[in-house]
Amino acid sequence: MVCQVIRAELPLRALSPFVPMSGAPDSCKIIHGSGPFVMPNCSLSLPHATYDPRSICNLILDEADKAKRAISNLALQKLLYFAHGLHLVETKNPLVTGFFEAWQFGPVHPIAYRAFKNAGANPIHFRASIQDPFTRAVMPLPECTDCDIKSRISRIVAMYGSITPGRLVEVSHAKAAPWQFIVDKARTETIVGLRITNDVIVARFRFHKVSIGSEPRYGEPKDEIPFDQKEELPFN
Repeated sequence: MVCQVIRAELPLRALSPFVPMSGAPDSCKIIHGSGPFVMPNCSLSLPHATYDPRSICNLILDEADKAKRAISNLALQKLLYFAHGLHLVETKNPLVTGFFEAWQFGPVHPIAYRAFKNAGANPIHFRASIQDPFTRAVMPLPECTDCDIKSRISRIVAMYGSITPGRLVEVSHAKAAPWQFIVDKARTETIVGLRITNDVIVARFRFHKVSIGSEPRYGEPKDEIPFDQKEELPFN
């Protein structure tokens, strides 16, 4: 089989070509006033700030729209995972709250998945929102205004936004990377919800590189499917 190699290694070394020269995206460079007292219109990085995963998904979708790239929910889950992993590696702090799980087609954040489930396999043309439990009023989610995070998301979208869902699944399934590690471990012991912990992501994120054939190994899946741990786990 004729194979090509997609370098899907995600640490800073691989993604550094996508960092703007100033270290922040253009959207963060608008300033108020002039002289020595100017202030950027985006927040400074907070050491331990974590975000609602749906807010980060909205940011990913906004960046994809700017690049004119259509993103399905399955692809969005992989981009969210890569953004979270890259943020963990570079800052040693999580990007989003909650946790990722190992589903059949790679890491999935259940809260984020449910927020965009209605899109099915189609490109997402809406944004996640929240609903007041008492008044039932729908409200927008808080936006991420951190310049460093916006830059990181831009890098992820630039590198992986044009890759098909099937290719993203292959990258997420890389040997010894977090998803494969958890799936293999679940063959011999019980792992609640097949959760991919942040410790596992930090330790194994560097393995996200894979040699692929002319066609995606798992085809082009349309939607995420959770594992049934009562059944034998596939994808040996």
